Amino acid sequence: MSTPQIRVGQGFDIHPFSDDPDRSMTLGGVVFDGPGLVGHSDADVITHAVTDAILGAAGLGDIGSHFPDTDPALAGADSIELLRSAAASVRDAGWEPQNADCSVVLDSPKLAPRRDEMQERLSDALGAPVTVKGKRPEGIGSLGRHEGIACWAVALVARPGA
Repeated sequence: MSTPQIRVGQGFDIHPFSDDPDRSMTLGGVVFDGPGLVGHSDADVITHAVTDAILGAAGLGDIGSHFPDTDPALAGADSIELLRSAAASVRDAGWEPQNADCSVVLDSPKLAPRRDEMQERLSDALGAPVTVKGKRPEGIGSLGRHEGIACWAVALVARPGA
């Protein structure tokens, strides 16, 4: 029996806060109170970072090559559905997502009260466990000045029996 091939991918996304009071805040597929983030889709930095990580792990490019921000059909798109589509592409390429882990840098909103809900939504879309951790920027740089939110993600994919 051969050892399964495994690959790791890294993802990153960052979005500034919006001045539009009607723009909703979506993180990990969950809508939060507070100002939303600027972006072509729903600007869900967590879901975008996970999507980038799994696409990279499978050698399928990045989120922008699959879901360009110049495509009018993707304006306001639900990023959870984009992750679901990316996960299907990964499987079509012969890889199986194993897990993803995210570190989100922000002061607000607080993620802990809704962490389980985010992890469930992300895990369902990916078809593998996703964990989310919040980290405070401690006043450093643009994130410390509350100008936006950033997320780093890592994902593992495997090709069993290769």
